[in-house]
Amino acid sequence: MLEFRTQGYNGYSVKYSPFFDSRIAVAASANFGLVGNGRLYILGLTPNGIVAEKWFDTQDSLFDTAWSEAHENQILTASGDGSIKLFDITLSEFPIQAWSEHAREVFSVHWNLVAKDTFLSSSWDGTIKIWNPNSASSIATLPTHSCTYSAQFSPHAPSILSAVSSDSHLRIFDLRTPASASNHLTLSIPIHSPPKSRVGTPAIPAGGAPPSEALTHDWNKYRNGVIATAGVDRTIRSFDIRAPGAGPMAVLPGHEYAVRRITWSPHLSDVLLSASYDMTCRVWTDGSAMGTGQETVANDPLVFGGGKEMGRMGRHTEFVTGVDWCLFGAEGWCASCGWDERLLVWDVRAIMGP
Repeated sequence: MLEFRTQGYNGYSVKYSPFFDSRIAVAASANFGLVGNGRLYILGLTPNGIVAEKWFDTQDSLFDTAWSEAHENQILTASGDGSIKLFDITLSEFPIQAWSEHAREVFSVHWNLVAKDTFLSSSWDGTIKIWNPNSASSIATLPTHSCTYSAQFSPHAPSILSAVSSDSHLRIFDLRTPASASNHLTLSIPIHSPPKSRVGTPAIPAGGAPPSEALTHDWNKYRNGVIATAGVDRTIRSFDIRAPGAGPMAVLPGHEYAVRRITWSPHLSDVLLSASYDMTCRVWTDGSAMGTGQETVANDPLVFGGGKEMGRMGRHTEFVTGVDWCLFGAEGWCASCGWDERLLVWDVRAIMGP
């Protein structure tokens, strides 16, 4: 396990470069993001450990970061003052572009993986904005009417995006639809509705969990339409947006505090990682590679879909707020960051049970 200290700054987000397996970015904030500056670290994995190749200081906290999918040296930051900045890591300490349309904290930024000329941002001001890096203003605004912690473009379609918010809903937008009164909203799924019993599985207890804030979500890279969500209620759920009325496909409880970040594996279709305020990272299977999961449901009615925890990493000593998979090489390498001012690079396979 490799380690780097983000001294004086508490990590909020970590992202591997989509171009280089040895480059990692960490968005961090002084004073746990409550007040003070932010810092974006560009880190290199070398034979001598992790080294800081460059860093950029910002006037306000940083809550998220996203590498450009079009330019290997460009990277976005999401800031507590409502601004978004685009840096070129080969240039000086100043951003090459900046936008300030959001009225409150920007909590997520995400680059379009298919149409690589757009990215999005989501904010506590209850909006998602679509941007082109060459334009001085946003090209679309999508209202969610609630604090939106996480938004993403689909990895399968350039015009489809998703978001989860404080009102406990997963929203799907399609930019190809007429804006009209719906503002491109095509689907809104209540995250905490109970799962529906499926043929061949035991009945599910009546009633779902009480609604609570959804903090994170991620699209499955291999199964078009499958999205995982998690948040304050400590539970991970996966949904198939092609069957929105069916409720969650899998329900994975186990974390002891809120789940701050989840990400599907780029290598295996049923595996995902989570980072939590309980100071652990955990690796899960959603059960899709193991059949219907009848036995699991029978043993624990809270677990639905046959998924289970496969291992956990507990080396962090404060809230874990970011986790990301390496896209290259062996399928288990990942990085995590947290409020303990540490970035850890580790192999998921080392913590997995038989």
